[in-house]
Amino acid sequence: MTYVPYGKAANGPWSVEITPSVAGWTYSGLRVVDLGPAPVAFDTGEEEMLVLPLSGSCVVSFGSTRWELAGRGSVFDGPTDFAYIPISTHVTLEGSGRIALPSARATRALEPRHVPASDVPVEMRGAGQASRQVNNFCAPDVFACDKLMAVEVLTPGGNWSSYPPHKHDTPNPGEAVLEEVYYFEVADQGLGYQRVYSSERGQIDTLAEVSSGDVVLVPYGYHGPSMAAPGYDLYYLNVLAGPAGERSMAFCDDPRHAWIRSSWDGQELDPRLPFGRTS
Repeated sequence: MTYVPYGKAANGPWSVEITPSVAGWTYSGLRVVDLGPAPVAFDTGEEEMLVLPLSGSCVVSFGSTRWELAGRGSVFDGPTDFAYIPISTHVTLEGSGRIALPSARATRALEPRHVPASDVPVEMRGAGQASRQVNNFCAPDVFACDKLMAVEVLTPGGNWSSYPPHKHDTPNPGEAVLEEVYYFEVADQGLGYQRVYSSERGQIDTLAEVSSGDVVLVPYGYHGPSMAAPGYDLYYLNVLAGPAGERSMAFCDDPRHAWIRSSWDGQELDPRLPFGRTS
């Protein structure tokens, strides 16, 4: 299953629980929890994880360490601080808010870290109706992990992102092999659309209407565009991991649509960007 509507991947305290076994692949995962009066405790096991507030704040505790994550009002309020938790760690979360835990099956236990929002690089991509914002909080050249990579993409209503369509599923020069999770939030209870289609790696055909809490899994194939319906700003969290020893998000554009990038020359960035704070 490529499209996972909100509620279909719920399990225990998790409103979303995508493990490698649930997704039918090897590395990438994602959990989302809506924290309430009771703390949520879990073991990371074979997965390295991030604790990323989508809305609200939380306290992360493990061993003798206790970190308060300031969080944010919503995903449209700019980057948030976050925490990195290594494999084989018992963790407790307390607080009030929606918290995402991107994850990847890993073999090395790196040092746990708390990263302030001010250290998250914010990038503007595209132009015109392809303008979008990328919060590169766990990109390969920004934050060290064993396997895990993750970024946030924010697209103003009416714009297209993850465009031109691209893939990273074949060990070609300049292309990484990755499993990818898209987790969506949409402003004002709105909607967006996500396309995934076949490549030489295999057959896949998805055009999903997405709303807050929905997930799209990309085991292979071209993915994009991600379309924000007019009037509704679109957010998605990308979680990626793969077999390579060196982390890379390298991709290959669909050659039929690669020319789109040159069409941005001379176009201005959408003035609605950036969302929220950028420092």
